[in-house]
Amino acid sequence: MVLLDPLADALSTIKNAEAVGKSSCSIKPASKLIGTVLNVMQSRGYVGEFELVEDGKAGVYEVKLIGSINKCGAIKPRYSVGAADFERWEKQYLPAKNFGTLILTTSMGVISHYEARENNVGGQLIAYVY
Repeated sequence: MVLLDPLADALSTIKNAEAVGKSSCSIKPASKLIGTVLNVMQSRGYVGEFELVEDGKAGVYEVKLIGSINKCGAIKPRYSVGAADFERWEKQYLPAKNFGTLILTTSMGVISHYEARENNVGGQLIAYVY
């Protein structure tokens, strides 16, 4: 089986584990991008602690779930967003104003759209969570 989008797979694993009420889940393969997206989700209060466990291959993230995710997913295709355009994308991917987080990759690294708006930077949308 060929895995085409590890980030989308990781986010759907988290969403499915939350939906059935699990307290933790394993994400494999691990990657730097998935790790930084998990960091943003943790800083916004969507997931608890997570750690990288080496398995001799790509590694596995063990993620503690805290039950605060209604939905999350990868955004395909990866849209480019200017610093002034976040409202349009919030309307498309999030259910209400100031509810949920868009995650984007910028020249400052992977950050939430709140930080990007604060620092007046644009980037590419990669995921959403609420």
